[in-house]
Amino acid sequence: MISTGLILGVVAALLWSLRAASVRVPEGHIAVLTSFGAAEREPGGALKTRPPGLLVKWPWQHVVLVSMMEQTIELAGEGAIRTMAADGTALRLDAALRYQPNRAMLEEFLFGLQHPLEHVSTLFTCLLRNELANVQAAPVPAQHSVSNALPEEAGSYALIRRERGLLSSRIADFCKARIGDEHGIEFKAVDLTDILPPDELRDALNAVMQARSAAEAHHYRAESDCRQRVLEARQGVSIARARATAAADELETLGKALTTLHQQGVLQDYVRRRKAEVLAESRLLYVNDGEGR
Repeated sequence: MISTGLILGVVAALLWSLRAASVRVPEGHIAVLTSFGAAEREPGGALKTRPPGLLVKWPWQHVVLVSMMEQTIELAGEGAIRTMAADGTALRLDAALRYQPNRAMLEEFLFGLQHPLEHVSTLFTCLLRNELANVQAAPVPAQHSVSNALPEEAGSYALIRRERGLLSSRIADFCKARIGDEHGIEFKAVDLTDILPPDELRDALNAVMQARSAAEAHHYRAESDCRQRVLEARQGVSIARARATAAADELETLGKALTTLHQQGVLQDYVRRRKAEVLAESRLLYVNDGEGR
């Protein structure tokens, strides 16, 4: 019994040692081996990395896995950036930093700082606050203005909302030029996903936008009514002009016919005949007795 238990113990120890001596490196990752805290290096002094697959190590070695896939640092919710604009407006910004470890500078990423991502997030926050404090307005072409743009009374908040594309571009350029070189990170993009004002300013802006929308709706409605009335008046003038032209043509035709009858010497006969026809169609006839009443 003692020998059997000893054999089982040895087998278990061997299995545990085999399990502890092998590490699986997932796809999209690389591994760095450290022995007693010192990282393995190539003959030239560069950091030695291991590709994805099964990695066998000694018990005193430690494996550091590094994801080489594009990753995101989310600065939203509880981690959102809270800052103050140039006019004193307190703003909350939700941002996202997309980055990828730089393989050529992997040593700076792993061993340059104890918490590199926290340091990068803090540095990015300081940079963003500095940029927000120095945002200046750029001229906006008239053809690019929209009716639902924020009013100028919104101050720095409206200016930052309008210039958010330029702001993101400037911050991304700085991150790529400075943070990546110092900390072994290759920045892909910096996105300002949302800029939120204080509740009081938000309610006031909503009221202004609603009032502006209502005013524009009334303006367009009144303009439509005026255009409709102008069109109706123009059509009425056209109809009256056509009627007047027709009456003038009729009178001109009648005048020519009477002139022809007068030239032929039968105008009086025509007048008497027309008078008889009119009198024959009338139901009531008033006759002047010649007393001048």
